[in-house]
Amino acid sequence: MPPPDRRLLIDGRLVEGDRTFATLNPTTGDVLGHAPDATTEQAEAAVAAARRAFDTTNWSTDTEFRIHCLDQLHTALTEHLEELRELTIAEVGAPRMLTHSQQLDEPVGLVRYYADLLKAHPLTEDLGVVEYQGQRHRRWVEKEAGGVLAAIVPYNYPTQLALAKLAPALAAGCTVVLKGAPDTPLVTLALGELIAEHTDIPAGVVNVLTSSDAAIGELLTTHADVDMVSFTGSTATGRRIMAAASGTVKRVFLELGGKSALVVLDDADFAAASMYAAYMICLHAGQSCAITSRMLVPRERHDAIAGQVAAALERVRYGDPAHPRTYMGPLISERQRDKVDGMVRRAVEAGATLVTGGKRVDPGFFYTPTLLTGVDPTSELAQEEVFGPVLALVPYDDEDHAVRIANDSVYGLSGAVHSADQERAITLARRIRTGTFSINGGNYFFADTPFGGYKQSGIGREKGVAGLEEFMERKTFGAVVV
Repeated sequence: MPPPDRRLLIDGRLVEGDRTFATLNPTTGDVLGHAPDATTEQAEAAVAAARRAFDTTNWSTDTEFRIHCLDQLHTALTEHLEELRELTIAEVGAPRMLTHSQQLDEPVGLVRYYADLLKAHPLTEDLGVVEYQGQRHRRWVEKEAGGVLAAIVPYNYPTQLALAKLAPALAAGCTVVLKGAPDTPLVTLALGELIAEHTDIPAGVVNVLTSSDAAIGELLTTHADVDMVSFTGSTATGRRIMAAASGTVKRVFLELGGKSALVVLDDADFAAASMYAAYMICLHAGQSCAITSRMLVPRERHDAIAGQVAAALERVRYGDPAHPRTYMGPLISERQRDKVDGMVRRAVEAGATLVTGGKRVDPGFFYTPTLLTGVDPTSELAQEEVFGPVLALVPYDDEDHAVRIANDSVYGLSGAVHSADQERAITLARRIRTGTFSINGGNYFFADTPFGGYKQSGIGREKGVAGLEEFMERKTFGAVVV
């Protein structure tokens, strides 16, 4: 599965683009390959194909056939796993070890999960019979496919995010136009090729586009033949998509930014918390929406914890993501590295202290693991998503103060707490308004656990039963009992 010369999937056919755009290897900065640059005409054709497949075929009603197709997709992904792994390392800059979890292996498991869930998930709910105005009325609810979905994914976890939308949408009976990120088009196009060549998914049910033109995304979010939009990305873009979709009152799922807080309580194991904070902020070079990028620590322990975190950050192995021992790879682009570095520089100018890191490393788009201390909780660095390996250390005075700082954010995606007293930790976690939470390093990210945020971190939930029902409508029936 070599990188160059991939094709779009439109109405069951793998097609070339009239033009192409380059995708880079972020480890070297060199051109990795070229992707077809879909035109508005091709995007229109993809939407038309999805609409026809939903309206005129039995895809949305043939549950057994959908299970069969999901089984085939899971087999195809499994059989091509190592080729996908190498492509993910090269294009996404994801460390090899990360592809064995969230970047690749676990997302492939999502397809199996939704195939199995569809076998057992009830699609009808009986509400019983009631007496009303002298007659008996039977009521029930049926769950049916939501329609044509536009699924738009970002660059950071392209396979995970594509399959977290695609698998439940197909299980629900939707048809899909999937748009990959312009920074990582080849990985997404590879999914389209596997669907076309190794499954019985009918023409038009899945269409896969890549483009460097922002107008393609705008077309998908405003098109009258698109019923739903599922978008993962920045909050700023999410706001624009929500506004664009309002013209046709589309259902919108949004998984957006985060500025999650790790609260270290005064009875915690500070060494363990420091290690957790360091390795979490460096996960995929900080390019994860749910990582804890603010570390809130007791004021009297601020300096001691800063030393422990800095020492842990300096031990993080970064470099070539293909090496099995590399923990952190590069940022996705020079543009992203400039953004990260600019935020670090402005934080220092505003009074924060750069303890370690804050350096570009060439070739490629590497940025060293970075710690800033004495960060004002109202400052840009403590309020805005960096999307890089940059940790802000923020002191607090007492537990109530820590909760206020954690909640003082437009975001509400995730959070974490460390404490020797688990019940105390859980009590604090319940006070913080986020969609997910880690207690003493506990992992909440599994196929069956809903994922999403409060506030401006998004609307709706991916994964789990909730992820399936995001793509379903409910139709309520009432019939007179004869």
